[in-house]
Amino acid sequence: MSLWKRMRKIIEKPEPPKPEKTPISLMPGDIVEVSLVTYEIIGRTEWRVRSSVWLTLRDGAQMKYLRIEKREQLYYTLFDSIDGRLDAVDEVPTEIELDGTWFYLEDQYNGQVMVTGQTPFGTAGEQYVWDYQADNRKLLRIEWQDGRFQLYEGESILAPDVRVMRQS
Repeated sequence: MSLWKRMRKIIEKPEPPKPEKTPISLMPGDIVEVSLVTYEIIGRTEWRVRSSVWLTLRDGAQMKYLRIEKREQLYYTLFDSIDGRLDAVDEVPTEIELDGTWFYLEDQYNGQVMVTGQTPFGTAGEQYVWDYQADNRKLLRIEWQDGRFQLYEGESILAPDVRVMRQS
């Protein structure tokens, strides 16, 4: 190596470190472990105004959904899709009884979402969400977009139970 090359390397600024990836930055193709089960992320729905993402997870034929909310810390919720239907978006109730469990409306919001990969609603657009909670801490989520409903039942997950295995 010549003297000039050595001097240039000393003078050059080092490459800035790449920002550390966080669970909220997971994308399709990444691998995540939730409660000791390994899933591939196949879809992502992002709520920028709420600092949250909705990840579509696949483990073989099994599909799950992981909501990650960034507040003072990260909050995780794991959902399963359930069968059911509602008639009209303006008639979503504040209390719902499902298999003998009463769910009470906790939060209701709407906004623009960005989607990547395979998601329950395949296109970006305006989405309406109703979040419910039962006395036994079970959760219910109702989503409406483009004239159709999607229902999910789930529960909160502790942060140590979510581990990023591989990121693309």
